[in-house]
Amino acid sequence: MLDIKFVRENPEVVKENIRKKFQDEKLPLVDEVIEIDKRLREVKTTGDELRADRNKTSKEIGSFMQKKEVEKAEEAKAKVKEINEKLVELESEERQLTADLKERMMVIPQIIDPTVPLGKDDSENVELEKFGEPVVPDYEVPYHVDIMESFDGIDLDSARNTSGAGFYYLKGDIARLHSAILSYARDFMIDRGFTYYIPPFMIRSDVVTGVMSFAEMENMMYKIEGEDLYLIGTSEHSMIGKFINTITEEEKVPQTLTSYSPCFRKEVGAHGIEERGVYRIHQFEKQEMVVICKPEESPYWFEQLWNNTVDFFRSLDIPVRTLECCSGDLADLKVKSLDVEAWSPRQKKYFEVGSCSNLGDAQARRLNIRIRGEEGNYLAHTLNNTVVAPPRMLIAFLENLLQEDGSVRIPEALQPYMGGMTKLTVK
Repeated sequence: MLDIKFVRENPEVVKENIRKKFQDEKLPLVDEVIEIDKRLREVKTTGDELRADRNKTSKEIGSFMQKKEVEKAEEAKAKVKEINEKLVELESEERQLTADLKERMMVIPQIIDPTVPLGKDDSENVELEKFGEPVVPDYEVPYHVDIMESFDGIDLDSARNTSGAGFYYLKGDIARLHSAILSYARDFMIDRGFTYYIPPFMIRSDVVTGVMSFAEMENMMYKIEGEDLYLIGTSEHSMIGKFINTITEEEKVPQTLTSYSPCFRKEVGAHGIEERGVYRIHQFEKQEMVVICKPEESPYWFEQLWNNTVDFFRSLDIPVRTLECCSGDLADLKVKSLDVEAWSPRQKKYFEVGSCSNLGDAQARRLNIRIRGEEGNYLAHTLNNTVVAPPRMLIAFLENLLQEDGSVRIPEALQPYMGGMTKLTVK
């Protein structure tokens, strides 16, 4: 959410930003916000003047009564009553105007970083760099479910019976591999100085609307019926929410956190909730990284976060590339975003395994997350990135480390988490 003062003073900048995101339908919101803000300030000024007049008149009543000027005292009482009635009307209007202003401000997108490439959708995202050699082996690489089934490691039929499409049972060596990757990711981030967290897996609505847009909320979040609680779609939600209405001392930032959680997503409007696959699903687990920092430090941490994911995947011998998200592909709260994509030998292309985002002060403004500096308090910047999110990551792992005999090689970094195993052997 933008600063209303910024919108008031820079309406054309805000409109141009909307155009860069190809959301022209939102352009009228800027003028509406300015008009509502103008009326809101008028109402507040009038209310303050009336309260001052009421206080003055109330004091006069006592003076008139002492002087036994009953008629003047009654006139003053009538005036106070009239002021109170006007104040009730004004306070009601102020509440409505405040709600109308917030409703529109929550939809106006954050000002994007000037380095973001312009484009309408993800087809215009820009490749930045490749890491590792994308290899297509001479032998066939089966579909990832077929690879898992060769190890007796997945049961989709039972999951459909218990839960429907978009769910799965992992078992045996594949389930162990899944857990090993998460454990390795945890220690990988701890070794890089991040504090490990296991957060709440449910959050209240005020946190939900603080960390994401209404459109994202509607398409992603599962609501707990009868309670003000939502299942998290990522631990970023809980971890950023941890700082709601807080002021952190300047010497205690940056806060660098890494968190594990299950993730639950409705995936409304998403294509490919798979009957046989585990690429796009309703439930998965993830290791996340979150940073709360000074505004001037957020570009540095943005670089560090996506580098962490690249280094993690390369430590497991998986080729990846980084892709800069264009303006039209940026969620409204994001200033800048970059996807990390892993190589798929079977498909002969890259696919997304993580997303790194700098949200500037958007979440901090919504959740009132501030830093106390020498010259006063100011809004923090928030950033997040995926370390790893199996089972999607398992697709990249199994495809890239599959051997010609059907076994899957276990990289040295992961072997301690697999009980010393050097490979998975077909059952």
